[in-house]
Amino acid sequence: MAGIHERNAGRDAALTFVVVAVAVAALVQIKFELGPFGPVGPALVALLMLYAPMRVATWRGEDIEDYGFVLGPLRRELVMVAIAVAVIVPVFAVVYFGFYDVACSSSALAHVVPAGMCSRYLGTGALKPFPLDGEFFQFVVVQLVVVAMTEELFFRGFLLGLLEKRFPPARRVLGGGIGLALVISAAAFAVVHVPRTGDPRQLMTFFPGLLFGWMRSSTKSIVPSTLTHLTCNVLIYVLDHMAQR
Repeated sequence: MAGIHERNAGRDAALTFVVVAVAVAALVQIKFELGPFGPVGPALVALLMLYAPMRVATWRGEDIEDYGFVLGPLRRELVMVAIAVAVIVPVFAVVYFGFYDVACSSSALAHVVPAGMCSRYLGTGALKPFPLDGEFFQFVVVQLVVVAMTEELFFRGFLLGLLEKRFPPARRVLGGGIGLALVISAAAFAVVHVPRTGDPRQLMTFFPGLLFGWMRSSTKSIVPSTLTHLTCNVLIYVLDHMAQR
């Protein structure tokens, strides 16, 4: 019975991902905005990523807590997030500014930069101070509730959780599984990001997806990956605002 259950876990994960991926590709095309709530498309994507795991959990006789929607050992989780952020922030900032400094000064590389970015880019010598205003805090809340939490529940809590039942990790590092399930879940995370902007560079989200997945596997909770995911999104927002006219 255990073997059948494990095979079904892989099947359920694959079928649910296909349905959600197709739905996301359609929903992100909705440009209608609902007043202060912003674009309808991303909000519907968030609801879908909340609903799908809960629906499959009920069908499989499981609980949403089985998908990491639970608070683990808080001290360990916060230490893990602090270490990840301490490494990610300086490294990403150096790569960010290094990339735009080089690409925007080279006609050969200008085509790999988002349209219009080089005309707005100030360069590392003319960065603007970043205002901690109401708009920023609203962005943080939206990113936490609508983006980071829902994506982590679906991709790490649900998808990785089921995939690890079908493909147990080949090895563990500090408790986090390293194996096929981690790679597949990170690849699925990256693929779903492409339809949102049509930019193939979104496939680079595969790499943070590996980190987020390892965190979930290590702690059995999506809390660390959600907070780290949130930090990454906020970091990009801050750097974009500091570096552009």
